[in-house]
Amino acid sequence: MLSGEPPFTGPTAQAIVARVMTEQPRSLTLQRHSIPPHVEAAVGRALEKLPADRYATAAQFAEALTRPELTAARTVPTALSARPHDHRRWFAITAGVTVVLGAVAAWGWLRAPRQVTTRQYIMLGDSVRMTTQLPAIALSPDGLLFVFKDDRQNGRLWIKRRGDLALTPLTGTERAQYPFFSPDGQWIGFTADSHLKKVPVGGGTAVTVADSVAAGFGGATWLDDGSIVYVPTNLLELRRVSANGGPTSIVLSSKDVTLTGGGTGNPVGLPGSRGVLFQLCASSCVSMSVHVLDLRTGKEKPLVDDAAEAWYLPDGHLFYVRRDGVGFVAPFDRNRLEITGTAVPVLDGIAVSASFGFAQLAWSRSGTLVYERTTGAGATENLVVRVSRDGSVVPIDTAWYGAFNSIGLSPDGHRLAVSSGFNSAVSIWIKQLDHGPFTRLTFTGQDRRPFWSPDGRVVAFVRDSAGSSAIYSRPADGSGEDRLLVRIDRLVQEGTWSADGRWILVRTDNGQAGAGDIVAVPTGGGAPVPVAASSFTELNPALSPDGRWLAYSSDESGINEVYVRPFPNAAAGRWQVSNGGGTEPRWSHDGHTLFYLDGAFHLTAVVVQTAPTFAIGQRMVLFDATNFVLAGFHQSYDVTPDGRFFFFVSPRRAANTGAPQLVWVDNWFADLKAQRGH
Repeated sequence: MLSGEPPFTGPTAQAIVARVMTEQPRSLTLQRHSIPPHVEAAVGRALEKLPADRYATAAQFAEALTRPELTAARTVPTALSARPHDHRRWFAITAGVTVVLGAVAAWGWLRAPRQVTTRQYIMLGDSVRMTTQLPAIALSPDGLLFVFKDDRQNGRLWIKRRGDLALTPLTGTERAQYPFFSPDGQWIGFTADSHLKKVPVGGGTAVTVADSVAAGFGGATWLDDGSIVYVPTNLLELRRVSANGGPTSIVLSSKDVTLTGGGTGNPVGLPGSRGVLFQLCASSCVSMSVHVLDLRTGKEKPLVDDAAEAWYLPDGHLFYVRRDGVGFVAPFDRNRLEITGTAVPVLDGIAVSASFGFAQLAWSRSGTLVYERTTGAGATENLVVRVSRDGSVVPIDTAWYGAFNSIGLSPDGHRLAVSSGFNSAVSIWIKQLDHGPFTRLTFTGQDRRPFWSPDGRVVAFVRDSAGSSAIYSRPADGSGEDRLLVRIDRLVQEGTWSADGRWILVRTDNGQAGAGDIVAVPTGGGAPVPVAASSFTELNPALSPDGRWLAYSSDESGINEVYVRPFPNAAAGRWQVSNGGGTEPRWSHDGHTLFYLDGAFHLTAVVVQTAPTFAIGQRMVLFDATNFVLAGFHQSYDVTPDGRFFFFVSPRRAANTGAPQLVWVDNWFADLKAQRGH
C-alpha cells in the first residue's frame, strides 16, 4: 500500500518464498521519500521473520504507526558498518562479486527472454459499481485494452488503456452485458436489450448483429472465422451468425443435450473455430458443468462437473474455475476435445457469481490476466440485506453469511426461510430477524426455494432427488416430519401458497432448459389445473393477497415480461404489466402495488387496480438491483408486510466495500508454467 508493490517479488512463487525467508525487504523511504521514518520502522518490525520480534497485537502496531516517539529508527546491519577498518577488503570482494554476477546476469538475459510475473490492483475509482452476477470485464487479445461495465452509467461499457489513467465511455453500449473482443481486437461485442451488438474499440456507432438474444443468463463469443456464437432468448440452444449480421443457424439444440431447469450459457470459442466451450446450467443453476460442442460434428459432451467457466490456453491446457473461486488447469487435446491429464490448482480467490456461476475474469493471448478477487473466505459467501425504496442497503446481521441462494419472508415479517449450499448440499434454514438464531430446518441436502404457509406455521420447499422433484413441507419450528405436498408428472421448480390455503401454484419444468408452465394444485387433492401453460416459458408465479390475481413472467413476446391473469379462471383475461422486460413479480401485502425487476434489473413498482377489473396505474423505478444475487429462473427477493423494504441476497464484497478489487497479472503464462513444475 505504501510503495505500490509487495515487499518481495520474483519470477515464481518459489522464488518469492525463498526471498521472504532469506532477504530483508527493500527500504520504503528509498522507494518513496515522503514515508515518515517511524512508519517505515513500524512496518519493518511487522515484517520480522520471527513472530516474537513482531508486534503482539494489532493495537500495538496501530499505536506504533500513529505515535513516532514509540518507534526508534530501524537500521539494517551490514558487513561494511560492522568493521570499518575492512572497508577496502569489503569493497574489493563486493566489486569482484558484482563483476561475476553481472556476467551471469548478462548471459542469462541474452540467453532467454525475461519473464517476470507481476501483480497489481486496477484502481477504477470508488464510485465505479460493477455487476456481480454476470461477466462485466474483457481484455483485448494484445492485453492493452481493458473493458468493464459500470452499473452507475445505465450499464454502459468503459475502456481503460494500459498505462493510461483516463477511463473512456463507449457510447451506444447502455445496458450492456457480456463484453467480448473480436479476434483482431478491433471490435467489442456485447448483448443489450435482447440484441447482439458490436462497437469499434475507438468509439463509434454500435451495430446490431442479431435479435432475440438472451437477456441475463446467456452470452456470446467471437470465433476466428468471423462468426459469433450466442445464446438465444429460449436458453435452449447455441446459435451462430456472421459478425456482419445476416441469417442465423442453430449449432446446438435442446435435442442434443439433456437440460433440467436451466440452460446454456457463456460460450467460449476454441482456436481455429474448432469448437465451443459452454456452461450447462441445471436445476435453475443450482448445479452446473462445462461442456464442449464440436462444431465439425455438431455433437457435445461434458468436460468438468461443478465448474463455472472454462477457456482454452495457448499452451494446450484447459483453464476452468469452480464455483468456490478456485482455478485449475488440465492438459487438453484440441483435436479430440478431451481432458487428457490431471487438473492442477493454479489460482484462488476468484469472484464467482453466486446465482449464475460466472467468474469475473478475463485474459489475453499476450499473457495478461485480470480478475476480481474476493475479500471474504470464499467465492460463494453472501449476506442477506434489507433495502429501502430509495436503494439504501443495510445488512441484516453482518456476522451472518453463507452460500445463500433463495429466501422467503414469513407473513409476519419476523423470520426468513433461507436455502443455503450448492449442488447436492442445499438445505433450508430459518433465521430470526435481525440478530436472532439461524436454525437448520431440513437435512436431506437437496432442498431449496422456500415459501411459507398463509398462517406462517409451515415452510414448504422444492426437493430434488434422483432426477425428480416435488414440494415438501415441514413445521417452521422444526417439529414433526417432512410432508409431501405436490408431486406431478413433471419436475417442479417454484411454488407459492394461496392466501386461503386451498391451492399451491407451481412452476413446472418440462425438461427443456427451464421451459415450463404454471399449474394450480388443489391442497385437498385433485388434478392439477393449467393456469399459464403454453409453448413459451412461464416463470415466477405470484398470487395477490386476496387470491384473485396471478402475476407471472413469460417470454412469449421474445423477452421476459410480467403479466397478470385472473385466478383461478385464468382464461378470462391477460394484462401485460411491464414494458421492455420484466421478471420476478411480487405483490404488496395490501394488493395495490406490484413489484418486479425490469429489463435492466431495476426494481420497479406499479400501482394496480384490481376492482372492478384489473388496471395498471403509475409506474416508478425504485433502485438498481444488479449488485444483488438475482436468480433469473426463480424469485430472488421478498417484500416486508408494510411494503417499505425488500430483502435481497448480496455478495459480501458488494455489502462491505465500494469499488471491486480487480487484480492485474502480467506474464501469467510464465506463472502457470512454474506452478505446473516445468
